[in-house]
Amino acid sequence: MARAMYFESIRSSRDGMIAVGSVVMNRVESDAFPNTICGVVSQENQFAPGVMTRDMNSSGTPLAQAAALAVYNGERHPDIANAQFFHAAWYEANFNNIHYVLTTGGNAFYEKRRPEDVTARVPLPPTEGITG
Repeated sequence: MARAMYFESIRSSRDGMIAVGSVVMNRVESDAFPNTICGVVSQENQFAPGVMTRDMNSSGTPLAQAAALAVYNGERHPDIANAQFFHAAWYEANFNNIHYVLTTGGNAFYEKRRPEDVTARVPLPPTEGITG
């Protein structure tokens, strides 16, 4: 999980890392994805290329490891809700079933919903400093 957090979030954003970890855990708990953290993180075309093999060698490594332990022990980003997906915050996704719940750590997090149930069609303004 630390690897996904490290490669998918701004490496200085604890909120972003906790949000990525929350998505991983939402997927683990879903029947639509593998039921282990490694199974989710290593799924092809779901996380950053090389997420399981590239070196984690920056000052962000200790933060990613601590955030991963916090999520493993039950912490979740309070705004992530049931989100199982995210993309880079700058990316403009053009789908009618994306309901955004959070933007943090350089990513926009969302749930897939029936189009008539989507109320947040564009990424929310970024927030930081929510998690411990």
